[in-house]
Amino acid sequence: MNSKDRGKQIEFLPAEELGVKDIPAGVDRRGFLMRYAVVGSAAVIAGCSTSGQGQKAAAASPPQKEANMSPALEVVKKSKGPVMTTVEEFYKVGPGPSSSHTIGPMRITYNFYQRCLKLPADQLSKVTGLKVHLYGSLSATGKGHGTERAALAGVIGKEPATVDPLFLDSLRDNPDQRFPVKMGDKTFNVSLKDIIYDAPKGDFPHPNTMTCKLMGGDNVIFEQEYYSVGGGFIEWKGYDPPKKGQPKYPYSTMKELLAHADRDKLSVAQVVLANEVTVSGKSEAEVNAFIDKIATVMVAIVKSGLSMPPGVLPGPIKLKTKAGDVYKRAMEDQYEKQRGIGVVSAYALAGSEENARGHLVVTAPTGGSAGVLPAVVYALGEGGRRLPKEKIRDGMLAAAAIGYLCKHNATLAGAEGGCQAEIGVASAMAAALIAQAHDMPNLVVANAAESSLQHHLGMTCDPVAGYVQVPCVERCAFGAVKAWTGFMIASNEIATNRRVDFDTTVSAMALTAKEMNSKYKETSEGGLAVSVVLC
Repeated sequence: MNSKDRGKQIEFLPAEELGVKDIPAGVDRRGFLMRYAVVGSAAVIAGCSTSGQGQKAAAASPPQKEANMSPALEVVKKSKGPVMTTVEEFYKVGPGPSSSHTIGPMRITYNFYQRCLKLPADQLSKVTGLKVHLYGSLSATGKGHGTERAALAGVIGKEPATVDPLFLDSLRDNPDQRFPVKMGDKTFNVSLKDIIYDAPKGDFPHPNTMTCKLMGGDNVIFEQEYYSVGGGFIEWKGYDPPKKGQPKYPYSTMKELLAHADRDKLSVAQVVLANEVTVSGKSEAEVNAFIDKIATVMVAIVKSGLSMPPGVLPGPIKLKTKAGDVYKRAMEDQYEKQRGIGVVSAYALAGSEENARGHLVVTAPTGGSAGVLPAVVYALGEGGRRLPKEKIRDGMLAAAAIGYLCKHNATLAGAEGGCQAEIGVASAMAAALIAQAHDMPNLVVANAAESSLQHHLGMTCDPVAGYVQVPCVERCAFGAVKAWTGFMIASNEIATNRRVDFDTTVSAMALTAKEMNSKYKETSEGGLAVSVVLC
């Protein structure tokens, strides 16, 4: 039977016999029944009832026109000039599970809290409360990311880098808690009820839009619109970026960065360090000290994850942790090469499980990808090759350059570009880190990053139940292993023979992000998010 004949054989039972009462208006009948059948079959195999889940998944709206990013956003305008990001902006410490949905919102509400404290006394005398509205992807998947807990923490004056994760856990376990907030002479209480999951769909300036309102009864005393633009970076309506120095080596592409490096006989890391000094105004010693601190935090994250007893991650998925088990069994593997892959995977699982627990992580570049770079840092250091910290520091600078360029010319946000923008970029950063730490030529550093990023193109962000667990935890392990694969290919090939360069692959990622269906951009409306049946 040829393909044409097979196609003719595909028929469906009447909708009534499939248990479908009504096919939603405007939805393709054939596509609806196919999706309904798949979800229903999965439920039968798992021994669960669909409880309407199949029909809801099948009725998921057809592809929609993608909302364009507002040209007023600084994250959009930055792509028209040289890279100006610094390591202190890029590598941020904060609670998991998401840089854009946890760290960003906490930074936003903390910023709003600080602004409110500076309002005139006559305005503060009228204050009775505060409201935070979440829109877009923040509304669609915020519950699974703990967005409301992070937003409340910022409102009461807590910052991502210093907040105790146990406090966030207490909000999950005791959601009715109320906290006093003092502004001027007035004190009022706030709770999770003041964080409102508003419209998940609409014409927003950014997929992760928030509004914060200081209330006096039913009247708004002060309001600010904010955007969590990915990687823990935030902006607001009317945002004016902080004034910085000019880069010594201005670049907006890898081609330009490599030209500077080759002309002055510098490594990628040395070019980045020189720019850090001139843009941030800090000394080399200060920049190096910060990078060493971040590397130390990454090592601590992996160690913490490995030391955790077997358990179940929070949320409805009931995902069992595995980092410790994978590490133990990998270390016992009789095949040395296989052991290495298993150990690196275990390190990444450890970091990503810490993120899923809501513990402190480093955005590298995001929370959802927070297991990748720490795994490589630990594997190159005390958990493996024991390279000097100076080499790892150089690697971290090269990794930052990769992240900068992806942020500058594409995106780091799953809500904008799917998981290619998170795990893909993290893997590319890690590949560059490995190459730079081993003093590879500049072109090898760029090629390693390109290879790792290329083979994540098109990866969707489809978190089950909106939690950064499935597929996110294991994806960090694959990202770390792919980084090593990218490095091995780049360091063993003839570098000048590589057909596709890094800038081309970043452009491809940006194009893929633009054309990707919104179902696969951290909305939990497609892929695994609707295929996995939770009992």
